[in-house]
Amino acid sequence: MATSRNFGRWVAVLGCSLLTGAVLLPAQAGQVEVLHWWTSGGESRSVEELKRLLGAQGHTWRDFAVVGGGGDSAMSVLRSRVLAGNPPAAAQIKGPAIQEWGRLNVLADLDDVAIAQKWDAQLPRVVAEVMKVNGRYVAVPVNVHRVNWLWINREALRKTGARVPSTWDEFFSVAEKMRQAGIVAVAHGGQSWQEFTIFESVVLGVGGADFYRRAFVSLDQGALRSETMSRSLQTFRRIKDYTDPRAPGRDWNVATAMVIKGEAGMQFMGDWAKGEFLAAGKQPARDFICVSSPGTARAFIFNIDSFAMFRLKDPSAIAAQKALARTIMQPEFQESFNLNKGSIPVGTGVRMDRFDLCAQESSAYFAATAMINTLVPSIAHLMAQPAHIEGAMREVVATYWNNDRMTADEAMSRLVAASKTRPAKAVQP
Repeated sequence: MATSRNFGRWVAVLGCSLLTGAVLLPAQAGQVEVLHWWTSGGESRSVEELKRLLGAQGHTWRDFAVVGGGGDSAMSVLRSRVLAGNPPAAAQIKGPAIQEWGRLNVLADLDDVAIAQKWDAQLPRVVAEVMKVNGRYVAVPVNVHRVNWLWINREALRKTGARVPSTWDEFFSVAEKMRQAGIVAVAHGGQSWQEFTIFESVVLGVGGADFYRRAFVSLDQGALRSETMSRSLQTFRRIKDYTDPRAPGRDWNVATAMVIKGEAGMQFMGDWAKGEFLAAGKQPARDFICVSSPGTARAFIFNIDSFAMFRLKDPSAIAAQKALARTIMQPEFQESFNLNKGSIPVGTGVRMDRFDLCAQESSAYFAATAMINTLVPSIAHLMAQPAHIEGAMREVVATYWNNDRMTADEAMSRLVAASKTRPAKAVQP
């Protein structure tokens, strides 16, 4: 924790102001139809806030909500709408999928809004590039989640007499002490996406940001079959020894509850886990500790929600669409949405005093790692590669985790093969 706080203080000088102006009622009030899957809890409250802010500008919101998350069902509905020439104004799309839709020439140009609000100045370059096609903005980011967190039950740590781990050697030392104290050292849900989430943090911690980018962004064959990747796989497998036998199939929030209750000491998970702690009445520093996963104190794996905007014909609908993009990037919405969701604002100029300690540290890391080029996209959460490659690599990692007979060399060979996976069917409108 000391390392993360020192780093946070190091970047505390960072700051810049967002140019904002008075909100004027549009010449043409329009309707904006939005495909999303924020249908419960804090996310639903945030949608209501977005509706309110748009309404204040004279526009109306038409919900195109798809319950159950952004899986194949949501994308199938979207494809059918676009094919019929009747796309929604906006759809919740993220990462490389934005580029896939952009290649189909169906996305709207948002550069006028981006220039007016200075998005290039507000967003780290690596984030801005995700939102662009051919150098022009077609999507607007909503929030940022940091993936490479380690969550620790403070009382469990106290029982070990150990300090918060910052290296992998320290982590395994703490894990062994927790096990000897009768505590499940690592709460885990045995699902492939959870294993891939742990693995990407391990690779970042063992190899660093440059290696991570070579392996997961560039899909460099030498990186995927290297001594560094072998060490990453071996470190990853060691973690499994400190999980419990009932982990397979367990949902992530159930694993988080184990840490909250003190049944387990630690969990590797993105900052959405924090919402579970807060909902249980727990407070950062007092009851639980949020710390960078070992070896990653000066790096940040990001997962970002975003809305891609589709090309429309009706001038009033286009006006409402532009208002939606502007409103999402306004500090008022960035603050309210991210307070509800547990994530952090993506743009600069948002005050962080209402956010908890973990969010404040995350925001500092986000800004600082962008400056030192250690801000990297999550492969486990579809920010680095399209779904067909992510899925193939995720299954390799899950198989390696669950099959003790698979060697690191075999896993590396399979990762190389997975990186060459071709889509079963190209995205089509």
